[in-house]
Amino acid sequence: MNLPNSITTSRIFCVPLLIWLLSRSFPLHAFYGEQEILASVLFILASITDGVDGYLARKRGQITTMGMLLDPLADKLMVTAAFIALVEFNPRIVPAWIAVLVIGREFLVSGLRSIAVSEGFTIQASDLGKLKMVTQIVSVVAAILDRRWDVWRVGWFILPVHVIAITAIYFMVLVSIISAIDYFVAFWRKIERASVMRRQANFILSRKKDVSTVDRIS
Repeated sequence: MNLPNSITTSRIFCVPLLIWLLSRSFPLHAFYGEQEILASVLFILASITDGVDGYLARKRGQITTMGMLLDPLADKLMVTAAFIALVEFNPRIVPAWIAVLVIGREFLVSGLRSIAVSEGFTIQASDLGKLKMVTQIVSVVAAILDRRWDVWRVGWFILPVHVIAITAIYFMVLVSIISAIDYFVAFWRKIERASVMRRQANFILSRKKDVSTVDRIS
């Protein structure tokens, strides 16, 4: 296993650790902020590896079939695990319907990608998809920290954690919906184009067969 794939695999192994950190069974859950800080740091580090493994794979020329399978799997496991855990960890910020929407969006995109591959084409990640990932990272970290703090005060500086969490979560929901629609539109256009090209190819083939039959009869 090469280095990029090892980094991707480490992100998958972070999933059960994140769930444990966000659970009531974590031994420091009753202390002042240790649980939230550790969970936030783990999620941020795991999110950073998402960019690192892709960069290393391209730079080293180590883009493999395993990597292409593991990378989106690791992303989806990390995101879905975080939002499912947050439904219990901080339900005032992440109600169940938001987790269902986020997970449903991931299932939809995965399904469309599978159909696209079976049809012989791929759909590149759009800027909206990349923005969606950034907003997910910010919203997850903000929702984790919001469970313990409404604001952070560092000297004269005040960070409104609760306001950031609410804003980030609902902005993430909006971007997720828009990016899903954008992905579906791109998918449908390619399906239509592939269908037209297939019909044209079949028409040309049938015409050639007709001409060949006429020539044999003649």
